[in-house]
Amino acid sequence: MFDIITPSTHDLGAFEVRRTLPNKARTMVGPFIFVDQFGPAHFDIGRGMDVRPHPHINLSTLTYLFEGAIDHRDSLGTFATIRPGACNLMTAGSGIVHSERTPAAERATGSGISGMQTWLALPDGKEEIDAAFEHVAKDDLPLVEDNGVSARVIMGSLWDATSPITQHAATIYADILMNAGATIPIDAEADERAVLVALGDASLDGEALDRYSLYILKPGQAMTLRAETDARVMLLGGEAFTTPRHVWWNFVSSSRDRINEAKAEWKERKFPLVPGDSEEFIPIPEVPKTVSYP
Repeated sequence: MFDIITPSTHDLGAFEVRRTLPNKARTMVGPFIFVDQFGPAHFDIGRGMDVRPHPHINLSTLTYLFEGAIDHRDSLGTFATIRPGACNLMTAGSGIVHSERTPAAERATGSGISGMQTWLALPDGKEEIDAAFEHVAKDDLPLVEDNGVSARVIMGSLWDATSPITQHAATIYADILMNAGATIPIDAEADERAVLVALGDASLDGEALDRYSLYILKPGQAMTLRAETDARVMLLGGEAFTTPRHVWWNFVSSSRDRINEAKAEWKERKFPLVPGDSEEFIPIPEVPKTVSYP
């Protein structure tokens, strides 16, 4: 009925990150090539997230929070604070550098953190487009509500609602909150689809789903998602890519040579700086945690 990817867990000290993509068994689901769920956790007073400036190429990053807040800065000069239910879409294209940190107000009082960060590979012909940033507020993302279900359409079109967020490849992405016993149809239009239970317990066509695992659904098969307890489920997918993508650290590309070029550029500090956050950076690792080929 479906393939299952069990997450690898990375302990970052203040919170854990569970990663299901990329995986040796599966690199992508639609354009999604990286899927992280982080938290839930709570920062002590004076503590917070500090992801120092680092580069990306040939992808878009999409940050979506369940709890907490993150200040985003990038080399385009963007500054934006993301909060639960809103979306940050950063398109790296030919290259961008960004940082993610807990805002000062939340750091001063202590705050929770929980959410998703995903990467979407850019399709053929668009990998080297100009870098861009897009923030869409919570109230500007469509909310589909019915019989104990509240589904926010983050990207693409689902249940007769369409998100305003830019799609570089056909994409579906939704945050589904469900009361115990509620159901919602998972339609079969997208080439590739997957679901991830972030909180609570749920089932697909009567099959129980393990929390945090990524369930890749059979193409063309409509299914019914049911909440066994109050639950939060992420639905993601979209068009299947016909050419492979490679991942090494923060770089994604159809070309290994392009990734090697980006590695050299970061080592030589040729990427642009992040205004307002230019004193620190993440050095390129010898052995990255995110790699899909030797």
